[in-house]
Amino acid sequence: MRQLSILFSICITTLSIFPVQFVQARDSRIPAPSQEPLELDLLINPRDNIITADTIYQKQLTVPSLWWAQEQSENKLLDNWIAYPANNAQAGRVDLIVNEQIWNVLDYLERYKFVNLLGTEARTYGYNIRVFNYEKEPLATYTCNLNLKTPLCSIDMNATGLL
Repeated sequence: MRQLSILFSICITTLSIFPVQFVQARDSRIPAPSQEPLELDLLINPRDNIITADTIYQKQLTVPSLWWAQEQSENKLLDNWIAYPANNAQAGRVDLIVNEQIWNVLDYLERYKFVNLLGTEARTYGYNIRVFNYEKEPLATYTCNLNLKTPLCSIDMNATGLL
């Protein structure tokens, strides 16, 4: 009963802090998560406007800036990320790469909390997120329609952590 109470408190707090709507079933107003493959080679050799956790600009803030969120994540769960800027076809996207050993010991609610924290942070910069392990297996997505006055978002994640 105590866990249910804590969960309810987290949900109410989250909904009152973040002005965003979450939906259970796929809403046609929310774009489907990108189906582009994860490109791990970009972690070593980023090209064009691709940003990773190792990208630092000397004269301006690196956007998206997920370092604070990375520090706040569960036990160093987030290893790295690859950010793809928006183009005419789709919104910006950040592919998060997590430490699979830590991901596997988290329960569903801890994983959800992680996805929501990083998705909310990325959304403030105009990005959606996808979560992967180093085997390029999709683990979760946080996708929003950012063109609405109040963003409409969806978190997709199954109980096993694989989509």
